[in-house]
Amino acid sequence: MIDAQVHPMSDGAVLYDAALGAAPQAAWFEPAAAATALPSGGRGRVALVDTPAGRGVLRHYRRGGLVARVSADRYLWLGLERTRAFREFRLLAHLREAGLAVPAPLAARVQREGLRYRADLVTGLIADARTLAERIGGGEADEDLAARTGQAIARLHDAGCWHADLNAHNILVDATGTVWLIDFDRGRLRAPALGWQQQNLARLRRSLEKVGARRHLTAFEARLWHPLLAAYHAGLSNLAAARSGR
Repeated sequence: MIDAQVHPMSDGAVLYDAALGAAPQAAWFEPAAAATALPSGGRGRVALVDTPAGRGVLRHYRRGGLVARVSADRYLWLGLERTRAFREFRLLAHLREAGLAVPAPLAARVQREGLRYRADLVTGLIADARTLAERIGGGEADEDLAARTGQAIARLHDAGCWHADLNAHNILVDATGTVWLIDFDRGRLRAPALGWQQQNLARLRRSLEKVGARRHLTAFEARLWHPLLAAYHAGLSNLAAARSGR
């Protein structure tokens, strides 16, 4: 159980999991203190930091597109609970408590500068994991992995969560074969609906094609996409049936 607590700071606040047994330290949010830099599926880079819960992944929120030329990492201040870091922390906490395989939220920092703010998020490291894009690039994707990916997305959608950037870089597979979903920036809970669920799947398919799934895998449709979709729809049906039978 995540015990989310807000720790006020002179220039903002930190939202953290008090169950860690220690108040957040500045070093958790400093890239210079990171032992290792890692490529990120989203914008920019992430880095590893040490926390009482073990290694954490630090991500600094950055803008993309044309607006980044004006302000690379500043966002309009609308209150603490509406900051991207606090919203992502709370969404991850909700999904973790629902039993989904998503990173554990450890701490979110918001630094206010008048009408703007900067933010960082630290989540638990998923050990020995590689992205779905990397698996595909190495020719390691098969029907079984596709099915497990479809099931993971089904559980996410059944929980009513819309992922803002569901792509092959934001799906991790660890050494045990567990499929994890990461990077929930701008994600939110919504009433289940075919429209946004299909939008998520369409975005994922475009990503798979962009990372070269058709080039690296023979019979892309039969080996990857169709098994993924079949497992996704079966997963939704099974979860709905389980609820109605309670």
